[in-house]
Formats: sequence, C-alpha cells, structure tokens
Amino acid sequence: MIALTRLDGKELVVNADHILTVEATPDTVVLLTTGLHLMVKEPVAEIIDRTAQWRRRIHLGPELKGVVLPFQRATSEE
Repeated sequence: MIALTRLDGKELVVNADHILTVEATPDTVVLLTTGLHLMVKEPVAEIIDRTAQWRRRIHLGPELKGVVLPFQRATSEE
C-alpha cells in the first residue's frame, strides 16, 4: 500500500498491485485495475519509487524484532 495525496490535499492509500498506469498530463493520473482514475499531487517518479519500496518491503517478509528462537520440531518416538 502506498500513500498518495489528492489534488485537494486529502491523503489516500492505494494498493500498488492495482496500479495499471501512471502518467503526467500535466497533473499525475493513476489508472487502477478497477478503471478508476485518480489525480494526485505526487510526480510519476515519486509514485514509482514508493511502489518499488513497497514491493521490496513485501518481498523481504515480516520484520523481526528481538531474539529469534529456533523452531522446535517434534521428535518421533521409536
């Protein structure tokens, strides 16, 4: 999810997986897979950077805090 700003200054959060295209005309227009067009303040390059950061964060997995303990596997009794 990435945060964007509408032209009226209101913030919205968009699922980056639903972005089809982003174009500057001169305002930035984001086209979503639902067919919705969003006009936002952020330039195209900023949206690309935010989307790339989001994807990197998703592919890294959950953030680990503190000590990670090894997973205890059940032992088979013979």
